Amino acid sequence: MTAFPKILQNDRAGTVLIAVLLLAGVLVPLLNLSTGEASPLHVSTYTMTLLGKYLCYALLAIAVDMAWGYLGILSLGHGAFFALGGYAMGMYLMRQIGTRGVYGHPILPDFMVFLNWKALPWFWHGFNWFGFALLMVILVPGALACIFGWLAFRSRVTGVYLSIMTQALTYALMLAFFRNEMGFGGNNGLTDFKDILGFSLQSDFTRAGLFVASALALAAGYLACRYITGSRLGRLCTAIRDQEDRARFIGYRVEDAKLWIFTFSAILAGIAGALYVPQVGIINPTEFAPLASIEIVIWVAVGGRATLYGAVIGALMINYAKSVLTAAFPDAWLFGLGALFVLVTIFLPDGVAGLLKQTRFFGKRVPS
Repeated sequence: MTAFPKILQNDRAGTVLIAVLLLAGVLVPLLNLSTGEASPLHVSTYTMTLLGKYLCYALLAIAVDMAWGYLGILSLGHGAFFALGGYAMGMYLMRQIGTRGVYGHPILPDFMVFLNWKALPWFWHGFNWFGFALLMVILVPGALACIFGWLAFRSRVTGVYLSIMTQALTYALMLAFFRNEMGFGGNNGLTDFKDILGFSLQSDFTRAGLFVASALALAAGYLACRYITGSRLGRLCTAIRDQEDRARFIGYRVEDAKLWIFTFSAILAGIAGALYVPQVGIINPTEFAPLASIEIVIWVAVGGRATLYGAVIGALMINYAKSVLTAAFPDAWLFGLGALFVLVTIFLPDGVAGLLKQTRFFGKRVPS
């Protein structure tokens, strides 16, 4: 019980963030389920689902901050790990549809029946069990990151070259998942989900449960990342980010530290994707789009690198603005997002977290 406050020692912003997450995890479902629509305190199911989606994005932003902010690896491919976790959960949800699909086939998902598939592909077996799906949510993004990182870090690929390679990775996966013969629904992806663990996804109780799970996952992800950054491994990561050659010269196994953190951040991104899919009801290859991965980097830059809570703030701020502004100015949103990134880079290099650190309450620095 003493480990929890120790992790957040000297981290006032993190303490506030965890408190807000726990409070929201109680209040939002409570105000949705226990108040009528006419009540001014009522939180609609749409709002609760939207907030749950933002929390998943915040967990994804923390994953990128671990790799970029603390290790100096500018990953432009974390959208791929997010999407792989989402597809693993989507495959489980598709298997739960059973005979309630359009074609009523007891084994094959609708898109396979439509494409005249005769049997379930081998890689779909096991996804009718929730535990197996959870295992794949962790293993698939983690294994891909481990293999990619082992090849890249052992070859000492760094800087812009590594960023381009991560971008190429997610682009290649996007092209592959667009193909119908891959067995992932092609450009339509996976959708028409019915229930999870026997609970209807249209039920307010299920939506509330998913929101609580997202809040707890973000809180746990933050604490895990804060524990790592405050440990000896975290200090080594900061040293690698600032002076990689010097860290290697004095005897540290730089490649091993990079591989561990990169794989861990990919697993976090996969968990975020798995929580995201049942709340939005669809997963398709556009989640692999390079633009999606670039947007994640902008969230972290706006919020503030190497702060963790800044990544959460950036993800929440930009996605809320996106929800509002894409409805009012759909053609101008990307220009505005690009301009915001340039302005923050020039005038606010430490992001929103830099402004918060200047205040008296958040002024004390946390280990980074």
